[in-house]
Amino acid sequence: MLISEKEIEVRYAETDQMGVVYHANYLVWLELGRTKLIEDLGFRYADMEKEGIISPVLDINISYKYPVRYGEKAYVKTWIDYYDGLRSTYGYEIYNDKDQLVVEAKSQHVCVKKDSFRPVSVRKYFPEWHEAYERAKNKEKLEDDN
Repeated sequence: MLISEKEIEVRYAETDQMGVVYHANYLVWLELGRTKLIEDLGFRYADMEKEGIISPVLDINISYKYPVRYGEKAYVKTWIDYYDGLRSTYGYEIYNDKDQLVVEAKSQHVCVKKDSFRPVSVRKYFPEWHEAYERAKNKEKLEDDN
């Protein structure tokens, strides 16, 4: 599978009184990782939104392993964990600059019409995205077959 990586410089404003990154900020980092993956595939969320389609979060699961502190760097690794043409589940791992796993997460999304929130098929509305997602999630399988 294709794994995208996004570097994050931890800002003071992202930390809490204990000097560690506040837990909700990791959700923002997951979004940055997801956006980077989509860009690595050659697309932009903004282009989808121009077509009247948005991609809300249906479910998110996050497990905190180790704190990240101000002045450190974090690295968000993101991949397509599951995709069926309608729903997408992204997998994430965040590492600190000591290469320690600090967060594991998954988020599930669906594309919907912005005005009605009715689900739409990525396969139908965005066939190029569909093909890119299929290739990205199957890349490891194809490499293993060779």
